[in-house]
Amino acid sequence: MKPHDQHSKLWSGDTAPFFRDQSFTPLKQSGPHCVSTVLAMLTREEPEIIRPRINTQNPVTWSDYLLGHGMKLAFCPTDCRRLEHYLDDLLALDDLFTLSYYSPSDPEAICADPDEKGWICGSHIVLLHRDQILDPASGVRTAAREHQGRERFTKRIFRVVPAQHLRGL
Repeated sequence: MKPHDQHSKLWSGDTAPFFRDQSFTPLKQSGPHCVSTVLAMLTREEPEIIRPRINTQNPVTWSDYLLGHGMKLAFCPTDCRRLEHYLDDLLALDDLFTLSYYSPSDPEAICADPDEKGWICGSHIVLLHRDQILDPASGVRTAAREHQGRERFTKRIFRVVPAQHLRGL
């Protein structure tokens, strides 16, 4: 077993692309349903079909849903830095990722105490395919370096991998 690498890259091991040659179509979300819309972009199913089958706060359910389409999610080691700090590594891999970031740009809002209902702040998820962001909020494709979300604080990053890949949820 290798010793723990305290400076590991965003993706260690084999960097061969999995979904570089596929195409994905941007979809515009209806209401606050970015997770099901991103999964719909990946699976080409309707978000309304996906929505009752996942828990938006549990990425394991997202990955389980993708298994039926030959994919799953593999966690990338990240922290709460702004997405722009990971962008060069992601673009170098030239593949397919889901990028989640907190909606507030103020770090104090992200780390605030929850309100009486347990709410702290919102977040958003987009699809990064090669060097393009497919954003369900707008329903359009944007160059990754131009996407406004790159200045937001990272919540999670997953690489989309084939269902049989060793890594994954």
